[in-house]
Amino acid sequence: MAGYIFNLDSLDSLKIYAKNGVYATKLSTPEGNWKIHHEGTFADYATMQAGDNIYFFIKRKIYGIGELIAVGEDCKYFNFAKAGTPQPTDYQEIKDELLWNEAAFSADQRCICLFKPAPYFFMGGIDMDDVLSSRPQAFRMLRAFWKVSFIKFDDEENQAFRDVILKHNQKELLEPDFGESVFATDYEGTHKDISRKVKKGGYDLDMKPVLQSCADSGALGHEMAIELGMLHQLAVRDEATCEVFGEWDYLSHQVVASPFKPVDYMDKMDVFGYSFIPGYKPTRGKYLVAELKKGKAFMEDLEQLMKYVDWVNSEYCYGDYEMIQAFLVALDFDDHVLDKREVIGSRKFTHGMRPARSQEWKNLKLVRYVFRKGKLTFQEVRHGSQTLFSSPDLIQDK
Repeated sequence: MAGYIFNLDSLDSLKIYAKNGVYATKLSTPEGNWKIHHEGTFADYATMQAGDNIYFFIKRKIYGIGELIAVGEDCKYFNFAKAGTPQPTDYQEIKDELLWNEAAFSADQRCICLFKPAPYFFMGGIDMDDVLSSRPQAFRMLRAFWKVSFIKFDDEENQAFRDVILKHNQKELLEPDFGESVFATDYEGTHKDISRKVKKGGYDLDMKPVLQSCADSGALGHEMAIELGMLHQLAVRDEATCEVFGEWDYLSHQVVASPFKPVDYMDKMDVFGYSFIPGYKPTRGKYLVAELKKGKAFMEDLEQLMKYVDWVNSEYCYGDYEMIQAFLVALDFDDHVLDKREVIGSRKFTHGMRPARSQEWKNLKLVRYVFRKGKLTFQEVRHGSQTLFSSPDLIQDK
């Protein structure tokens, strides 16, 4: 299972969220358009799944462990109707329909997720340095936790979080009565109230208004918006999207893809994912790597994608390029990309020891996108053709 770590400003906030089994990010108030950081937060919510673990970060210390659970049909929702519309909202007008009403600022808590203790939220936080030193090779995303409200990390990193927190609290786990060592919870009552509201409808994460806020004539104005749309459609198993990209058990975005250095200078993959061998979880069978461009893609974009392919091969596949499926997604492609993709988008490698086999990897696809009828449509570019979408398809449906 994946994991999330949320940044809080005080233990009082943690007590409230742990007691009610609800977390909601505060977003800056939109003024007619969503900004890139808003879209990034929506993208993080879009890939949440019941069973994922959650943790909280407060002043260098990490607290946990929780588990996302479905209340109704899902583990995450918009906090009120039309929360995806980028307009200021009057708290007094919506306070009765809010799923989570923490205070007047809940008008800017556009999304919520729902969880339970798993097994507990321990009061004894663990210093970030102690967490990182507990299994250094497992922590990738935690080292890049900077200037964001929360981040997502994969199964391996999540298990490292669980291990260090459980080992740190062994005494509390083994004592017959340790109620004072964990945060109190009454999440079931809060979840029942939320369940009654979501049954009425209108709270599902519909990303259409979010994407429309930066759409123009079939294109999206932010690459983060493309990340959001692609991740959301893959997460809900949209049939047409999965036909192009496949189905993936783990999906994330802005994933670290360079040696550790100052965060602002780190390379990050736009979209990253992996799938398990069916019936043999947690053994991973395939990896997804995607570079997204809002306009035309050029040679430097293709070369950047291949840099990510090499990184994933080294860090995750340990020399087996065959595990990687790579995609360059753009509104259009420069002729040089079409001409050179067979050369630039290939790798020769040796697989196995006895016998050793020389192989060539060519699992790179060019994919055009267009935003129409409230969703992203994707189509692979084959044989150098760029005439995949007719002119009427490029008319924005608002």
